[in-house]
Amino acid sequence: MAFLTKVTYEATKASVQVTIDGESEIIRTHSNTISDLLSEVNVTVQPHDELSHKLSSEVKDGMDVNYIPSKSISVTIDDQEKKYHTTADTVGEFIEEEEISLKEQDEVSHQSDTTIEAGMELQIDKAVQVVLDDAGEEEKVWTTASTVGDFLKNQEVTLNELDELKPAKSDSLTEDTNVTITRVEKVTDVIEEEVDYSVETRKDDSLPKGEREVVSDGEKGLVTKKYEVTLKNGEETDRELLKESVEKESKKKIVAVGTKVEKTYTAASNDSSSQEASSSSSSESSNEATTVVSRGEESESKTLYMHATAYTANCSGCSGITATGINLKENPDKKVIAVDPSVIPLGSRVWVEGYGYAVAGDTGGAIDGNRIDLFMSSKSEALSFGSRNVKVKILD
Repeated sequence: MAFLTKVTYEATKASVQVTIDGESEIIRTHSNTISDLLSEVNVTVQPHDELSHKLSSEVKDGMDVNYIPSKSISVTIDDQEKKYHTTADTVGEFIEEEEISLKEQDEVSHQSDTTIEAGMELQIDKAVQVVLDDAGEEEKVWTTASTVGDFLKNQEVTLNELDELKPAKSDSLTEDTNVTITRVEKVTDVIEEEVDYSVETRKDDSLPKGEREVVSDGEKGLVTKKYEVTLKNGEETDRELLKESVEKESKKKIVAVGTKVEKTYTAASNDSSSQEASSSSSSESSNEATTVVSRGEESESKTLYMHATAYTANCSGCSGITATGINLKENPDKKVIAVDPSVIPLGSRVWVEGYGYAVAGDTGGAIDGNRIDLFMSSKSEALSFGSRNVKVKILD
């Protein structure tokens, strides 16, 4: 009877195929529900697991029950980590199930057909497009680098010691980042420059006053200048003088200026007509700004009406040393005028209307004919004087 009961009990069991994570087994059971069946095989269903039937479903003979346990994996996207539970077989299936959007340029740590394993760590680096400006040459580049330094390394861009980089290597990359490299180099430039000679004038009492004679010709000198030149992207941005060497000294030009004065006398006459003629001639000469001659005496002065301008010792191209050797920078209060020596001989003592007594001690390229240039100690004085017509008396 016991045997019969046992046979009857076994005969009433349902035959069910149970597949757990790909492994199948035929189980004979008296379990009423799928939940009871799984408990019988020591399976506890978790919320993220996949089961072919509801836990409350009735167990029937010939039933095929498929159970896939979920696996816990870690996914990091651009340094943001998140935990997932999945029943996907491969990385590709997981990305598709979770609807993770990827671009062609994005990087995934595992191949698409890699089997999902519990505890897997999946890294996804999203690519951004940045502008790389290398010495003025721009290009748009996709990159998954997180910092400027990593980006340059990935692009195999090498920086030299003097090169300038913006932003810094440690800065993060974003969609709006422009990486700019300024290529900097320093080169040496050697230049030869001519040095103009100075002119020295010397008074010579053997020459008629105002006459000029070259005693010795001047020679230009030669100077070598060594510069350190800074180039940025091939263009010069700075130049520093490192060394200056005199290869050849300049030789001054020496000019003799005559100071010999020819004395002019008029003959005395008691004749009234001669006196009237002399008086008339004197008056006429004064009106024409020519030499006034006293009877039996040396010429006293010559009056001219001239166009006057003003200059300073610090004007562009000025050395501060006059044609007659006067150092205007060391003598800022000295009264000196620049003249045309053919009109007013160098070295002459003069009186200038609105300026006072002065010496004709300088020349100038623009001082020609009835023009003079008055030395002023400051630029404001020179600008204040401006340009005007003045009376000039040559005293000696």
